[in-house]
Amino acid sequence: MTVTEAAAARVRDLIARADKPVAGVRVGVKNGGCAGMSYTMDLAETVEKGDEVIETQGVKVLIDPKAVLFLLGTTMDFTVDKMSAKFVFRNPNETSACGCGESVSITPAKAEHAPH
Repeated sequence: MTVTEAAAARVRDLIARADKPVAGVRVGVKNGGCAGMSYTMDLAETVEKGDEVIETQGVKVLIDPKAVLFLLGTTMDFTVDKMSAKFVFRNPNETSACGCGESVSITPAKAEHAPH
């Protein structure tokens, strides 16, 4: 997973404003939504066993081990326009998305392409 400067800046801001110590931001996927899956993001107090850890641009992104194959090759960005400000995931493993953009269908990457 790569993280754009805009996303890293927003994560740094969120961590700075947190009311408790934060180890990083945990990214994952969960079942649900009209297209089948949605992305999750939470501030994480600790690095959990099995987390894939990416340290870049002054932030630590923790990828839930259950989500690694779904997120290979993904770029995490943060966009701002007149109506919204949000994290956006550009994922080559997505096969479709719902009209609202909150739910996606993702095919996991083949295990031979997974990091060791």
